[in-house]
Amino acid sequence: MGRSRNKGRRSAAVEAVVEAVDGGLAQLIPDPERSRAWTLLIDGAPQSHVDLDDPAYLSFEYQRRLGHVIDLVAPPGKPVQAVHLGGGALTLARYVAATRPRSTQQVVERDARLVQLVRRELPLDPNARIRVRSADAREGLAKVPDGWADLAIADVFSGARTPAHLTSTEFLDEVRRALKPSGVYAANLADGPPLAHLRGQIATAAARFAELALIADPAVLRGKRFGNAVLVASDLPLPLAELTRRAASDPHPARVEHGRQLLDFTGGAVPVTDEAAVASPAPPPSVFR
Repeated sequence: MGRSRNKGRRSAAVEAVVEAVDGGLAQLIPDPERSRAWTLLIDGAPQSHVDLDDPAYLSFEYQRRLGHVIDLVAPPGKPVQAVHLGGGALTLARYVAATRPRSTQQVVERDARLVQLVRRELPLDPNARIRVRSADAREGLAKVPDGWADLAIADVFSGARTPAHLTSTEFLDEVRRALKPSGVYAANLADGPPLAHLRGQIATAAARFAELALIADPAVLRGKRFGNAVLVASDLPLPLAELTRRAASDPHPARVEHGRQLLDFTGGAVPVTDEAAVASPAPPPSVFR
């Protein structure tokens, strides 16, 4: 497979890579605007975007919002210890490695064949301290030492839905165990009207963490459309003013909800337990058109 090494627009001769993985049919689609950038799709659903020449570039809006959290979890450039639940094309692990050199990271990605594809076609910087474990997210999280992580990011989807066992208070107990007392948890959540899943996830996090914030498109928060929301949680105060500023100035502006207003948004939803947990709702077909 030929690849253009020129900066800027790439040659039309560069072809997509299509391969069966454990989770379905993976496609790596070349970005026509960036010479060594690719979008990963699984069964037609966009999962990740990676620019090998510029791993600090985040294309997807929810990943940019997670990037804001990464930027603010510690002073600029300071190495961190991060756990990523869900790997995709390892976009956010690459981002941490690029913006916080010498960081140590563990990625848990269940789809071993996807990991092989990404390592082969989108190789990691050999100097990046990124360990990838092929395991279920919760099982992999259980192997992280107590109090190890400055940051834990959950971005796990199976068939475009978050698995039920990653939505409960018991799961968040395991997240808290792996985090340092000052650690931050961030999760990519997807929901649409009537937002029952999102409300339940906020109530669940509120039962386990002292401080919460939600970053989302106002139209998603109003229940006008299906979309992503980034939930941020910690036991220490969050950098709300800077998160709000960055979210508002993003190419796709978002709102940051927190405090009483965020708790009111739950509308009386109760924390989710393992016994009652269900997967997040499937997105409507129109989302990927």
